[in-house]
Amino acid sequence: MIRTDELLLNVGPQHPSTHGVFRLIVKIDGETIIEATPVIGYLHRGTEKLAEDLMYTQIIPYTDRMDYVSAMLGNYAYVHAVETLMEIEVPERAEYLRVIAMELNRIASHLVWFGTYLLDLGAITPFLYAFREREKILQLLAELSGSRMTYSYMRIGGVKWDVPDEGWLGRVDAFLDAFSGALEEFHDLVTGNEIIQARLKGVGQYDAATAIAYGLTGVNLRSTGVNYDVRRAKPYSIYNRFAFHVPTREEGDLWARYCLRMEEMEQSRRIVKQAVAQFPTSGDIVAKLPKVLRAPAGEVYTSVESTRGELGVYIRSEGGPKPYRVHFRRPSFVNLQILPRLLVGEHIANMVAIIGGIDVIMGEVDA
Repeated sequence: MIRTDELLLNVGPQHPSTHGVFRLIVKIDGETIIEATPVIGYLHRGTEKLAEDLMYTQIIPYTDRMDYVSAMLGNYAYVHAVETLMEIEVPERAEYLRVIAMELNRIASHLVWFGTYLLDLGAITPFLYAFREREKILQLLAELSGSRMTYSYMRIGGVKWDVPDEGWLGRVDAFLDAFSGALEEFHDLVTGNEIIQARLKGVGQYDAATAIAYGLTGVNLRSTGVNYDVRRAKPYSIYNRFAFHVPTREEGDLWARYCLRMEEMEQSRRIVKQAVAQFPTSGDIVAKLPKVLRAPAGEVYTSVESTRGELGVYIRSEGGPKPYRVHFRRPSFVNLQILPRLLVGEHIANMVAIIGGIDVIMGEVDA
C-alpha cells in the first residue's frame, strides 16, 4: 500500500468574473477528496441593501447583474413581484414580449453552460458551436432591448420597447427553425459520445429526498424525478397559454442533468414558437402608471423559474416610493450547498464535472 499525505488545495476561481465570488477548498488523500468547503467569498455588491435606498423603478438595472447571462429572467422576477404587490395589470402584448425575451435568454444561458461545461471536460469544439448559436440570440435581444447581456428591458407594468421593426418576429421564427437543427448537431457531436457518457453517468448522484432536503430546484431537482417547474406549479405571466413539457429523469446524476438542460432548450424553443404565432397585432406595451410609484404597505413573495431554478423575490413596503426591504432567493446560492456531500469520497478528476453539473457559477451567488 502506497503511503500518502493529505494535501489542501484551493480550487478556483477559474474565471475573472468569479474572483471573490466562489472558490473551493478541498482536502485530498491521494486521488480522493476527503473534505470540501465551498467559499462564496467577500465580493458582494449589496444589491438587497442598495434597493432600500432606491425607488422601485431604479432597482431594475441591478437585477441584470445577479445572473448576467440570464438577465431577462432577473428583470422579470423583480418587476413581477412589484406588480403583484401593487396589483398592476400588464398589457397582453407586453406579456408576449416578456415570454419571448425570457425564453430566448433561457436558451442562450443554457448554451453558455453547454459550451463551458464541455470545455471543462476537455472538449473544445462544442464551445464554438454553442457560442455560434448564442450569438444569434444575443443579436435578436440586442435589437429588442439595445443591449447584448444586461438588458434592463422589463418595466414595472410592461416592457421598455416594442418590437424593433416589422421583420423582427420573422427573424426570431427563422432562428427557432434553424435552432432545431443545431440541437440535433449538438446531440450528434456530444450526447452520443461514449467518453462524455462515461464521465457523467453515475457521478454526482443523489435522490429526491436529498434534493428536497437541500432545497434544490430547477434541473438539480427534476433530475431526481420531481416534476416541479414554477411555470407549471405556480403559473405566472401567460405561460398557461403554451403547450410545453417539463422534462424529468430518475437517475439524479450528472448525465440526467445534462440531458435535462438539453431538453429544456427544445422546450423553450417550443414556447417562443407559439408566442410568435400568437403575438397580438396591436396593443400597449406598458400599463399607464404614475411617474413615481408608491406601493401600498404590505409584503409579497413571488417566484419564477430561472435558468438555475426557483428565483424568488420578497418585498416589504411601508407605503413610500422606496421598498423597506428586498430579498432575493438566489437558486445558485442554494444549489451549491450540496457540493460538499457530492465531492467527499469522489476522485479529484470528477470534481470539475460535478461543480459544472450542479450550476453555472455566475454573479448571482453574491447578490
